[in-house]
Order: sequence, then structure tokens, then C-alpha cells
Amino acid sequence: MNDEPSTFAGIKEIARALGISIGTVDRALHARPGVSKTTRERVLKMADKLNYRPNVAARNLKLNRRIRVGVFLPEEIALFFDRIRDGIRAGRDAGAGIGVDVVFHSYPRLGEGELEAIETADWQKFDGIIMAPGNPALLGPILGKLEAKSIPVVFVATDAARLPRLASITSDETVSGGIAADLLGRIVSSPAQVATITGDLHIQGHAEKLRGFAASLATLAPHLSLLPAIESHELPADAYRAALDLFRMHPDLGGLYISTANSLPVLRAMEESGCLGKVQVITTDLFPELLPFIEDGKVLASLYQRPFAQGKTAFEMLTRYLTAQVVPKKLTRLTPHIVLRSNLSMFIELLQSDDSSALLN
Repeated sequence: MNDEPSTFAGIKEIARALGISIGTVDRALHARPGVSKTTRERVLKMADKLNYRPNVAARNLKLNRRIRVGVFLPEEIALFFDRIRDGIRAGRDAGAGIGVDVVFHSYPRLGEGELEAIETADWQKFDGIIMAPGNPALLGPILGKLEAKSIPVVFVATDAARLPRLASITSDETVSGGIAADLLGRIVSSPAQVATITGDLHIQGHAEKLRGFAASLATLAPHLSLLPAIESHELPADAYRAALDLFRMHPDLGGLYISTANSLPVLRAMEESGCLGKVQVITTDLFPELLPFIEDGKVLASLYQRPFAQGKTAFEMLTRYLTAQVVPKKLTRLTPHIVLRSNLSMFIELLQSDDSSALLN
């Protein structure tokens, strides 16, 4: 739970607490003339005590300009990140009257090109930013600058706990990994080896899925042994080659957990290796190309990370903060949904309607 206050004080609250005019408080906060040093110090002390934050919406109204939100997301894997973009657009369209402009920026893949994209986009022009933090080591300095400029940042898709941010919204990656292990343990009853194909384990979300999978496998399915994780780095060609090598070296593999949305090249390699339909497979997320594999029973289940809901919720969190100083929880984890052949029709309708409201809670 977040122990921070849910709202910040404004100029009116400071003026009321000190018994002085709103104009005096405004001049003191912005170092304008006409205020004594003593009064200014009193105002700043009370502002700190009341957790004052400037009202961006009010400031922009005075300047006759709209709030600007910058969105920085990877191009790969498009099947996942395009759904986050769709959710952000839906949030924008639902709240069009609040005067928010959204500018989308892309870079190659998670952890590659994100810093350059932020710097090239002239980040100081934004009032807030939504992004997926792929490389925390590189992003630390730029996020420190954003924090110093009071530009709030909301993370989606994965968290980076050591970086400064207003909030993060992700699927619960540890739970996703645990569900995958539980399902494989129930369906693969005899002793066997299982494998995982992930993205990049430097990214917190991928690492948490693997930890959840390994821990649950050890406790819930001790008859299954886990092979070393395979990193595909969100590159379809790498995932395809790695899968071919995996099935050549382990022809009797019992189960496979693909913890990234980059599953199609792996399934193609399985088909070419003749093991599709023989090895129990759990994938991640849901998109039209994956549907036939679930319908035919070649994929046991897919764990839907709800990217549309992530994007929409991130936008709503950020704009509520910018317009009303409502502080969200630091970390919001959405419960992943288990997509099976038996409930697939419900999710197909969801994808076709672009309406994730039923799955937000």
C-alpha cells in the first residue's frame, strides 16, 4: 500500500494556514517582488509541511496552452505495445475535455534506444511522461533530471523500482510465472524437464516472471526440473533459433513457458521440429495470430497481461495527478487473466471491441 497522502495542498491551503492572501503566497512561491524575506521563508516552510505541488492544469490555463504528455514505447513487440498505445488513446479520448495532448514516440525495442528517444524529443516540453523502462542503468540520470523539473513519470509494462517515478502499472509478473508453473505441474504428471523462453532478464518484469515460475515449480511441481532460461531479447529471429536449438537438444521436453509476447517464432520452430502439440506450452498475452494455436489445443493457455488496461490506467493516473494532484499508488499490479480454449470466446470479443473496462478490476 502507498502511505503517501492522496492529495497535495494548493496555494489556497497555504494562504489559509498562514492567514495571508493568496496573492502573497503566489508571489512568495515564485520569487516575485513585493514579499519580505521572512514572509517568503514562512510560505516555503508551510508549502513543504503541506506537501504543496503546483497545479499544472491551472498554470497551463493561465498560459493558454494544453497539458502535454509524452509517451515513449518500443516498436517491438508490436503485438503487445500497440495495445498499450490503444489504451492510452482510449484514455485520452474519454477525457478529451480536460485539454491534454498526447505525443507518441517509438524506439526499436525495450532497452534499446529509449534514452535517445527521450533526449531527441526535447523532454522538457512535456508536463508528464508515460514510458516502459527497459534499461534502468542508462535511464537513471535522465529520470533524475525529470524529477528535478517536477515532470512526473508513469511506468507501464514493467517496473524499475530504483528509478524515480510517480507510479508504475504492470501485470503481476510474479503471479504470472507462478500460474504458468502451476498449470504445467498439473498437466505434465510424469517427471520431465521444462524450459522458459523470456525476453531480457535485465528487465525487471521478465526477471520477476522467471522467479515466480521457478519458485512455484519447486514447491507445486517438484517432479519437473527447470532448464536454464533462454533469453530472446525480444528479437523474433533470436527466439526462433533458440527454440530450434532447444528442441534439438531436448527432444523429450515436457513443457515450455514463453514469458514474453514474442511467442510466434517459437511456435513456428516447434511446428518445424515436429513437437507442436506434443509439448505442453504456455504463452503470454493474446493477439489474433495466437488464437488458432489455443483453439486447436496446441497452446495449453496464455497469460494475458492486459496491455490495453495498462495503457488506459497509466494515462488516467498521470492526468489525474497533473489536473487535480491526486497521487496514485506507487505500484499497481493487474491480475493476469488465464486464457484457455474454454473461455477463449470471451477474450476474442474483448479484442474485437477494444473495450477492456470489464477486465480493469
